[in-house]
This record gives sequence, C-alpha cells and structure tokens, in this order.
Amino acid sequence: MPDRIARNRQYQIDLFSGPFPGHAITFDPPGLVDSPGDVTVSDRPVSDWVPGIVAQYRAWLAQTEALGCDTVPVAPMTTHTGVFAEAFGCRVVPFRDSNAAALPFVHAAAEADALPTPDWSAGRGLARWWELAELVQAELGPDAPITGPDIQSPFDIAALIWNKEEMFIAMVDTPEAVLALVDKTYALLTGFLDDFRRAFPGHNAIHCPGAAYGPPALGCSLSEDETGSLSPAMFEQFCLPSLVAMSERYGGMWMHCCARADAHYPLFARVPRLRGLNRVFQYPPGPKPALDLFAGETVHMVAWRDEAGVREMLDLARPDTRFLFNMGGRPLDDARRILATLRTWCANR
Repeated sequence: MPDRIARNRQYQIDLFSGPFPGHAITFDPPGLVDSPGDVTVSDRPVSDWVPGIVAQYRAWLAQTEALGCDTVPVAPMTTHTGVFAEAFGCRVVPFRDSNAAALPFVHAAAEADALPTPDWSAGRGLARWWELAELVQAELGPDAPITGPDIQSPFDIAALIWNKEEMFIAMVDTPEAVLALVDKTYALLTGFLDDFRRAFPGHNAIHCPGAAYGPPALGCSLSEDETGSLSPAMFEQFCLPSLVAMSERYGGMWMHCCARADAHYPLFARVPRLRGLNRVFQYPPGPKPALDLFAGETVHMVAWRDEAGVREMLDLARPDTRFLFNMGGRPLDDARRILATLRTWCANR
C-alpha cells in the first residue's frame, strides 16, 4: 500500500474515532469512466463492469498521490436505492436518464404481515452486485477497498415495499404491522451486512459521500431520508430503534440524510457512536443547528459544496467541530488550487 494511502486511512480513522487530526479534504475521482449502465438491472455479463471500475480506482489513486490530499480511493460499487426492497419482491424499473427505482407492491397490513423475510440473495440485483464485488476485489487485491451497495435504513426500505400513502395511514391505524415489516427489513439488511463484512473485511463502510473512508470496525452506514415525512414522535417510534440496534451491532454508524430533518436532530443524537453525518441542508435554517448539536465527536461529512460553501461551514462551526470536506472531481490543477485554499482556511480554524 502506498505511504500516502496508508497515512490517509489512519487520518480518517482518527478523524472519526480518535484524537482530532485536523479537518479532512478529499476529492471525488477526476472523471467517470464509461460504464455499461446499472449492473443490478442489466442482462449483460457482470464481468463487463470490471474494466471501468478498475480504471476509475487506479485513476483516483494516481490523482490522490499527485495531490497529496486526504482521500482514500475506493472501488465504486454503489447502486440504486431499491436493491434490498427488490429482495422482498419489488419490481425494479430502469430509467434512461436517472437511477432505477423499486415499485411498491404492498397496500395493506395483511399483505405486509404475510411477507416472509427472504435471504438477501433472493434479490437479483444484490446477487449480481455480489458477483461483481468478487470480480473487482480479485482484480485489485485486498488493499483496494470496495464500497457496498446503496443502503437505506430499515424503515426506508419498508417505505419502498409498502405504498407510502397507505403505509403512513397504517402507522396510525395498524402500527404493529409497520413495525413488523421494519423488523423484517432489519433482519434482511443485517444478514447481508454480516455476510459482506465476513467476505470483504477490507471494504469501505461509508457509502455516502463517495470520498469518505471508514473501515467496518468502526460501524456501518445508511441513508435515513424518510424522516422529513415524519413527526419526531413517529420517527422515535418507527425509525430510531432500528438505527440504535444497527449502531450497537456494528460498533457505530455514518448517516446520510437529505430530508428536512432539523426537528429530528435530538433523536439522531441518541444513535450511539454516530461517527459521521452527511446532510443536504435546507434554508432556513441551514447548517447551524446541526453544527451546534453535533460538534465534538460526530464528523460533518460535507459534500456537493463549492469553496464558498466550505467557507460558510467553517465560519459557522464551533471550535470542536470536525469536518470532512468531500470536494467534487476536478482537473488536477484546479484541485491543487482548491486544496491549497482549503488547507489555509482549515489551518486558521
């Protein structure tokens, strides 16, 4: 393993779980390599995806060495959001200019109660993804971390399976049926993660944002995006228990949330060892409430922002705030200029 990459791994491990080493500045890969599309919904041989993923990983590795930034390059293996819902029976529909989507097929509590808990390999998309992961890992070797598929929370997976308008009514009328379905999605998801962690012990446990790195020893990651549709009381009843259970099972959690979730921050804070939080902030109130509540140990994983957005975050931060700034892919000269600017700003905070 190159010295720079070994250093970056330890730097991000310390950022998420140890003595504060300073803010991290990472960059997405310099450009996407042509891909045959979404491996989980295609009929093409899975091996067709290997050359592009390998080429992108190696280009990312070269960029990181040339820049001297804090990135840990990974083999990108993310998917659409419905791969776990598909294992329960959802039909997945591909789109020409967007990600594939899982269509709900449960409309009533009796239908949800009748659903068995399948093995994750029952999902065609997950089975194809696993085959690709094995091929990529064999090609790149054990030092190259692969990323997992897109992971939604147990509640969010249930909300893909059960037609949402009817599920929201059921949360009032038959809450036990909704909770039972969340238990089933939790069982399938943790079954997959248990197998994944055994088969790929060097994987990157963070699936979003793409240029953040965390080893599986520090936890798991997921997206919690339905929270914006729920009251705090409903989030506490239907969502929080599975988040706490997953964090306790795996030793920590990184969370992505792009919903209007400010009212739920005190509940997010009850997730033990919340290592990192990746938010898409709505204005008002913007990032200040999150920066105030999650200062200290939880790292704000800031993505999809330009230099002005980074400066805003630094200006609003508390002295003990921890940041990982995930910058977009840039030509090397532009990336060097951005890195120098952000290093100066971070050093002065």
